[in-house]
Amino acid sequence: MAQEIEDVFTLLETAKTLFKSHFKNEPNVAVCAPGRVNLLGEHTDYNDGLVLPMALPLVTVIVGRKTDGPQCRVMTTSEDLKKNSCTEFDCPLEDRESLTPGEPSWANYVKGVLYFYKGTLSPFDAVIVSSVPLGGGLSSSAAIEVATYMFLDQLNGEKKASEVNKKEKALACQQAEHKFANVPCGIMDQFVSFMGEKGNALQIDCRSLEATLIPMAFPDAAIVICNSNVKHTLSGTEYPDRRRQCEEAAKILGKPALRDPTYDELQDKKDKMDTVTFNRAKHVISEIGRVTDGVAALRKADLTEFGRLMVQSHNSLRDDFEVSCKELNELVVIALGTKGVYGSRMTGGGFGGCTVTLVQQSAVNDLIGRIKKEYEGNATFYICSPSSGAKVLSV
Repeated sequence: MAQEIEDVFTLLETAKTLFKSHFKNEPNVAVCAPGRVNLLGEHTDYNDGLVLPMALPLVTVIVGRKTDGPQCRVMTTSEDLKKNSCTEFDCPLEDRESLTPGEPSWANYVKGVLYFYKGTLSPFDAVIVSSVPLGGGLSSSAAIEVATYMFLDQLNGEKKASEVNKKEKALACQQAEHKFANVPCGIMDQFVSFMGEKGNALQIDCRSLEATLIPMAFPDAAIVICNSNVKHTLSGTEYPDRRRQCEEAAKILGKPALRDPTYDELQDKKDKMDTVTFNRAKHVISEIGRVTDGVAALRKADLTEFGRLMVQSHNSLRDDFEVSCKELNELVVIALGTKGVYGSRMTGGGFGGCTVTLVQQSAVNDLIGRIKKEYEGNATFYICSPSSGAKVLSV
């Protein structure tokens, strides 16, 4: 009943076939990078907080090879990105300032990584294919960025690539999204796409950039991602507005970021803030605490407690941070009314996209069946487990 996840090798063969057909040559470089689902810690990353994502089996694959240039030619097969769309731009061998955002918008993620890449650039041809749904809150943008960085590394050769650590690469991809996609995102998405490991969630301290693997090997439980198929875009005003409101709250509290104040300190300054600013800070401070508590619950294999924290997170995102929507709320209510569900919440930036549900393995089909019957929209489903981060593929 769930949508079958196209495996990386099927995507690789699709990309290789298209490359040969379109560019009349054989690719000699292939890489992939995953999307992610965030289990707890929403809108805390750009507040220097804690997050708890896991890498997904949904991935972006890039194949290609160096050319004599002077252009980079990039093709994508994604229907969301205009099927078989190809864009060309001059490779900035000397002057990276010549790279600027433009149309098609999907190519900005590639151009942004070229701009911030910590190494030598070469003209290339490439094909991008992906199983990460766009606008679903599963970080399709970071998957493209990280795959692009890995691709450039392979064009340069392994020795050169190893001179820059994964943290620096993730930060470069984050800057690409800031400058070329105009989204002031935190570091979570790029970090877990590089550093995720199979069978583990990844707790990330977005201030120190310390990453800790958290085992998630629970054979009797499953993670079900439900895509509401309500598309969202974070380049509008909502995401920058939330970030600005958080910064304003931190300023009023006299703290560098909302990572620092306690809930009591927030209450003491309540009369200094308008209701909206107070609620934004309330969500962030409480959500950081939920990540800490959630990690402790996972270490004890207490899925009931972890599910309770997921529900608290959703309610806070809905009421205090106001980034949920009717469809996401509906999906959560249906999930929580299903026997065997530990917890469910919206995931990602909000205003559409996906929910993530922790459920007993034996109840997965009941959950999907109820949503198909009761949800007013047309949902799609992915049954996932924590997967590996970005890697090089054999061509």
